[in-house]
Amino acid sequence: MDRKRAMTSVDLAALVGELRGYTGAVVDKAYLYGDDLVRLKMRDYERGRIELMLEVGDPKRAHVAAPEHVPDAPGRPPNFAMMLRNRIAGATLEGVEQYGFDRILTFRFEREDGTTLLVAELFGDGNVAVTNEDREVIDCLDTVRLRSRTIAPGSQYGYPDERFSPLDCDYEAFAAKMDDSDTDIVRTLATQLNFGGLYAEELCTRAGVEKTVDIDEATESQYEALFGALKRLREPLLAGETDPRLYEEREADGGEASDEPSGRTNHGEGRHASREADGGEASDEPSGGKPRGQVVDATPLPLEEHADAGYEATAFENFNGAIDEYFHRLEQEADAESDPGSARPDFEAEIEKYERIIDQQRGAIEKFERQAEAEQRKAELLYGNYDLVDEVCSTVRAAREDEVPWSDIGARFEEGAEQGIPAAEAVVGVDAAEGTVTLDLGDAEVEVEVDPSMGVEKNADRLYTEAKRVREKKEGAQAAIADTREDLEAVEERREEWEAADGNHEDESEGDEDVERDWLSMESVPVRYDEKWYERFRWFRTSDGFLVLGGRNADQNEELVKKYTEPSDRFFHAQAHGAPVTVLKATEPDEAARDIEIPGSSRREAARFAVSYSSVWKDGTFEGDVYEVDPDQVSKTPESGEYIEKGSFVVRGDREYYRDVSVGVAVGIKCEPDTRVVGGPPAAIEPRTETSVRLEPGRYAQNDIAKRIYRTFRERFADTSFVRKVASADRVQEFCPAGGSRTVDD
Repeated sequence: MDRKRAMTSVDLAALVGELRGYTGAVVDKAYLYGDDLVRLKMRDYERGRIELMLEVGDPKRAHVAAPEHVPDAPGRPPNFAMMLRNRIAGATLEGVEQYGFDRILTFRFEREDGTTLLVAELFGDGNVAVTNEDREVIDCLDTVRLRSRTIAPGSQYGYPDERFSPLDCDYEAFAAKMDDSDTDIVRTLATQLNFGGLYAEELCTRAGVEKTVDIDEATESQYEALFGALKRLREPLLAGETDPRLYEEREADGGEASDEPSGRTNHGEGRHASREADGGEASDEPSGGKPRGQVVDATPLPLEEHADAGYEATAFENFNGAIDEYFHRLEQEADAESDPGSARPDFEAEIEKYERIIDQQRGAIEKFERQAEAEQRKAELLYGNYDLVDEVCSTVRAAREDEVPWSDIGARFEEGAEQGIPAAEAVVGVDAAEGTVTLDLGDAEVEVEVDPSMGVEKNADRLYTEAKRVREKKEGAQAAIADTREDLEAVEERREEWEAADGNHEDESEGDEDVERDWLSMESVPVRYDEKWYERFRWFRTSDGFLVLGGRNADQNEELVKKYTEPSDRFFHAQAHGAPVTVLKATEPDEAARDIEIPGSSRREAARFAVSYSSVWKDGTFEGDVYEVDPDQVSKTPESGEYIEKGSFVVRGDREYYRDVSVGVAVGIKCEPDTRVVGGPPAAIEPRTETSVRLEPGRYAQNDIAKRIYRTFRERFADTSFVRKVASADRVQEFCPAGGSRTVDD
């Protein structure tokens, strides 16, 4: 069972019309969960509260959610959420557009001070970009730098190349795209027509056409039947006349109930309509009653493919409601499956899926290699028959300059072939629409299409370039298959660990609280997080357990010295301009101040903390000097005639120096006794964390390195939702020094 993890182009085409119905709604607040789920809380005079959800990770979705399906607001809003609030709070939603037939939605918000566009990319790695009216990127969830386009703050947002859209093509365009294929019908519909696997199979089923028929053997009547099925599928979508369904696996015990709507509503609109099951009737029971089957898909129209598969269908009055219910159920079921007490995961099905993907990728690699070899062979044939090809091209150019019709040119070549003229005999076809000539140059396997206006060299260069492009696609497929093999190995390792752990359960005594846990491989890591007051500062605990605080800006430097520094504490400062105030606390803020001997190890760690978060790191330097003084040596009173900037202090008396302190920061995730991301000197962080990443000055900007670390954590933990909850990219970024960084392994 392949369950929908991302909305398709067809889904978005059906949904965008419904989303336009929310134009006029006013944005109240924006939220960001993890690094891939954006929530916009809006209000409308008629509908009331509106919750727009845009998730671009896994899964990928866009819809308005019922209030009861919305997660609780996260804690302190990250930078991206604050930027969104500043840009669109109080703004009006003025429009929603799908980019061509791609999985990209653009939301337009208007406010008196300007226009803001929010672009949600629901394909690939996924992304959300916020731009101004001129499409200059203000911020984005993920920075993208490709040869074809760049998505980064300050850059011009560029949509990818627009794909062929089957929703507005005529029969000629449909047939031409079908002909431009070398595989079977269903794969052609999926790739050339961009329908994807499910809808490609649906069209074949509706048209009564065998899916595996090779495209070279397909008949005109089969093309017409497929195009007729396409028209019947797209007409209700384009007219906004959807008939949505939520599909789920059939319950094993069957059962009968009424055909009544569930009565639940979505902003004044009915959500459920009825449950369908092989002509019988069954009730929709969202709570209570017999258990429901697992959800499989939500579609804007009933699909024969799902009916043939035996899935149970629930009708909805609008597609938005079906999609919302589907992804809500999907998340609920995923949470249930991740429960440590739940049944054994279906490792075999997952392994089979990856093996199937590898087979497909292997086939794609072989296809790309054949294509590249064919294009290169064509170029070589042009050069090997240079004089003959040049004669053909020259003849056509001369005829076109004399305004000879293409049909007459073709006729002249036929006459020349009958007379035994070699150049004419080589011409096997003339395409007036494309302005090309097809040549037989003595290779039984390939014919070469040339553009006579370009000459032999440019035609050959074009073919060599195409061969290079296809080989680059082959390299991309090889990289993809390597990633899939890693995924397969990871599943196989998880299966082995599960079976090993399951076999040891009988030997474990109940109530043993000292058993060491493998947090990384646990399917569900419990979240135990209580935000501390000092987390708004830079902070860490030394290897001896002492709290160290650092200012993030001039205001916090002032606050630390005036409010949180006691006589028994220690004051550290890097010998560099722009260094933060660093305070090593001898006692906790809620304890009475008293003289305590602070170990040298904690002092050295505080010194490394002070230099690592100073301008030394930003300058790309790997070491610097730090001094330590008593708090009573620090003053805001300058010498006569001098001025002290905000956040700066005068230090009088002797200083204890730490010379040539090396910079270095580790960022990791703690799992006990509480769960949180922490960062600071490696000696203090690494022993306390389940996993960590060590940083040094490098080339990645602060937000980019934070996203790389977040992805690394997600790869290391089996429970990726746990990482998203406690160690989002924004939380990781709080522990990354300002300036460029890289992981020590980079």
